[in-house]
Amino acid sequence: MQDHPPGRDGWHGTTIIMVRKDGRTVIGGDGQVSIGQTIVKGNAKKVRRLAKGEVIGGFAGATADAFTLFERLESKLEQYPGQLMRACVELAKDWRTDRYLRRLEAMMLVADKEAGLVLTGTGDVLEPEAADKGSSVMGIGSGGNYALAAGRALLATDLDAEAIARRALQIASEICVYTNGNFVLESIASK
Repeated sequence: MQDHPPGRDGWHGTTIIMVRKDGRTVIGGDGQVSIGQTIVKGNAKKVRRLAKGEVIGGFAGATADAFTLFERLESKLEQYPGQLMRACVELAKDWRTDRYLRRLEAMMLVADKEAGLVLTGTGDVLEPEAADKGSSVMGIGSGGNYALAAGRALLATDLDAEAIARRALQIASEICVYTNGNFVLESIASK
């Protein structure tokens, strides 16, 4: 999603959240596409399955850039099957050093049955801090911190991972003007 006018600093335009709880990992995102202050689409799909369904991922940032990164990640996952962490580290190395990739403006949240990670253009591959019982939450995008805070608070409830992700996205959509209430969620069994 083109989140902001060219040359303007800052990330706008979406909320992506990952919740791991009770053997399930969910990544969810809203559907709003904004260009500057204008909403141009409300039902974009920013969360999808990769690697024959073994990996789920969501993105915040420019759409073309995110698709380029998803394609590169798919290629790395083919090169390192079943090794999400390794594939992500290799992608992050390329992203940081390749002249073309360095210009890409997007962030990704990806997960498989073993790990959940945030990838950034600065070469970061970050794992979430585990909460009690191995649960964790991560968020990216303009509403990511709102969803992250809501998700962390909801981990202590009886809600499952999908319900937490959905409620956290709803809360973010009520606060962040770049986030709407059209959610797409994908889940995968955790280890």
